[in-house]
Amino acid sequence: MKKTKALLVVLLALVVVFSFAACGSSNSGEEESTADDGAAAGIAVEDIKVGVVHIGDPADGTGYSYMHDQGIVGMQENLGLSDDQIVRELNVSDSDSNAIRTAIEDCVAQGCNIIFTTSYGYMETTEELAAEYPDIYFSHATGYLSNDTNFNNYFGRIYQARYLSGIAAGLKTETNKIGYVSAYGTELAETCSGINAFALGVQSVNPDAVVYVKSLSSWSDPTNETAYAEALIEMGCDVIAQHCDSANPQIAAEKAGVFGVGYNSDMSADAPDAELTSAIWNWDVYYTTAVQAVIDGTWADLGNYYGGIKEGFVDVAPLTANCVEGTQEKIDAVKELLMDGSWDVFSGVKLSFDESGAVVQTDGALEDSEGNTIVEAGGASVEDKVITGEMNYFVKGVELK
Repeated sequence: MKKTKALLVVLLALVVVFSFAACGSSNSGEEESTADDGAAAGIAVEDIKVGVVHIGDPADGTGYSYMHDQGIVGMQENLGLSDDQIVRELNVSDSDSNAIRTAIEDCVAQGCNIIFTTSYGYMETTEELAAEYPDIYFSHATGYLSNDTNFNNYFGRIYQARYLSGIAAGLKTETNKIGYVSAYGTELAETCSGINAFALGVQSVNPDAVVYVKSLSSWSDPTNETAYAEALIEMGCDVIAQHCDSANPQIAAEKAGVFGVGYNSDMSADAPDAELTSAIWNWDVYYTTAVQAVIDGTWADLGNYYGGIKEGFVDVAPLTANCVEGTQEKIDAVKELLMDGSWDVFSGVKLSFDESGAVVQTDGALEDSEGNTIVEAGGASVEDKVITGEMNYFVKGVELK
């Protein structure tokens, strides 16, 4: 009996020693190293669970949240994930930090390893929760905050697709007045760069055309999306473009007998008699890349993501019969330059087309609407200003109404 007690004492002593050793290794950073090794090892496909926070409802069948969800569905198919491996949080206001936190924490509670937050206003709350849950990966769309461990941001060079859609609009207008219903104006580089690129695309085929912008000061305002489109049409705009969630501006254009350029999704089904094309996203390109990185344990190599035409992340929807003859050929010629990286929208090189339809490159200064030179003739592109959120001016040929 004494021997048994003695043995128990020895065993207990060893437990205490190893317990202190474990605590010591945590303080010295070995626990962090182990966590890093685990992350590097990745997560089995069957153990992946993906959360996504939407500002709207994909069931609307068009627009921003719909296209994000199509990207999630594409990723799910590409990686062979089951339906119960996807958690969706819908209609989460991006101006309500409590609602955002609740939605993200619900994803955490359901065991999500990676959570995508899809609206600009989710950014700060996503950053906070990434710090609170270091073992979960967080990926935020359209913002600029990130860390070096478990939180990145993702967006794309949608301005490239905007330029291409501007070609279709510039060829179609007869009044040389083109309307643009936008969530915001120069306050945000995301909206401002899209407007600018669209206008430059218009000018490549129609230098006399002017783009008139009405700003909603909101990412989603269905009532004014219609009202602002109608006001622009009243001004004489015969093509209506947009940066807003619903297809309402396109529907308004069709009702008025004018034409339109949609955004986010192909809106030709919403306004078949008006739609020329739409600047669209293929979000599955990123979602597949990001989730695969978690599976492979290569998240640290992913960093912030900013793909474009070349990666197939952005594009224009198939042109409709409403487009002017020769539109496709001109768009294809510019797309080729974007694909090979030999030219960029925001450089000091302007595009035009000769009588045969071939693209012509000419050195020309990029100027803002006040006449200030942004890029000297022949100068390098300021595309990085879009990424860093510093494009806060309209180019020449854009007017805010």
